[in-house]
Amino acid sequence: MTHATPQHTGPTGPETTTAFWRGVRQGLPFVLVIAPFGLLFGVAGNEAGFDLLEVMGFSVLVIAGASQFTAVQLMNDHASTVMVILASLAVNLRMAMYSASLAPHVGPAPAWQRALVAYSMVDQVFALADSDYRLAPKQSLRAKLAYYTGACVPIVPLWYGSTLAGALLGKAIPPAFALDFAVPVTFLAMIAPLLRSIPHLVAAAVSVIMALVLAFLPAGTGLIVAAVLAMAAGAQTELWLARRRAQQ
Repeated sequence: MTHATPQHTGPTGPETTTAFWRGVRQGLPFVLVIAPFGLLFGVAGNEAGFDLLEVMGFSVLVIAGASQFTAVQLMNDHASTVMVILASLAVNLRMAMYSASLAPHVGPAPAWQRALVAYSMVDQVFALADSDYRLAPKQSLRAKLAYYTGACVPIVPLWYGSTLAGALLGKAIPPAFALDFAVPVTFLAMIAPLLRSIPHLVAAAVSVIMALVLAFLPAGTGLIVAAVLAMAAGAQTELWLARRRAQQ
């Protein structure tokens, strides 16, 4: 009678390796939007008068495109330092929600690994990881971290490189390239697969409507209010559906 050898799931085991390359493959399509997004920020920083070190400092230290654009725009408009910091933090509040969503999956990891996850958490990587963990919640912690790392491979280094290229090339990039398409396209690519339920659809609809209605508010505060209202609408819809199911 023979005994089956248990499958190794350590750092070089099949599960971990498969998860890593799955993350790489699923992250690759975002190259099409990360590259122009980073180029656009490099150009924006260049046109705002920042030197190469300052532009790259933004992308390497902050690594958050939306808040980087917000900060550069406000600094270019001579806003106060406090307003720049508060607006950037407000735009990045979604990262707190991302962290709360991923914490049950990667929370048991060592502190240094959690720090790397937090540092490299960008919208695209979160969207991929959240979807993968929901589809396969019972995969090992090592596999989840391997997937996350794989998703970062085609995205994070490209963000640095494309920012550098944009900062170096500056105005040499023809306006006909219309790099600003990358911002809405990347968010559409991330959000569309997540709209899997009625509460998700309600939250998305409320956010779009209220963002348009409140567009007149200064410093992007309309987006913040719209986001809060959207979350409240989604939560209330979920509670209403739960009560309705309980009554049936």
